[in-house]
Amino acid sequence: MTDNTAVVRAFIAAWSRLDVEELVGYFTEDGIYHNMPIEPVQGHAALRQFIGAFAGGWSSTEWEVLNLAAAGDVVIAERIDRTVANGKQVDLPCCGVFELRDGKIAVWRDYFDMATYTRALTG
Repeated sequence: MTDNTAVVRAFIAAWSRLDVEELVGYFTEDGIYHNMPIEPVQGHAALRQFIGAFAGGWSSTEWEVLNLAAAGDVVIAERIDRTVANGKQVDLPCCGVFELRDGKIAVWRDYFDMATYTRALTG
């Protein structure tokens, strides 16, 4: 369990570097990322394209972990993602559910309010 929480904490910290290859490397080859308001993506090629597309407009991001809980291969991280996207500050409350396999993320589901994100970008 401790190793899984360390992997998730390292993954969350890695977002501040905005290195798509590094982020994709945290996933299993068949890993799934599901931003709950939209369709999931699966596999390194799809993850690379998806993460690169939405993070491409970001100039910085720091994710603050509010709470972290783990049971076996599941880690839940409540966070506030503080991002500068297209020159606008976005503070987005999120809750990520991570399922790990052999020290890699097999499934990541992120729950958040898409309107909070879009409102910050258009306001």
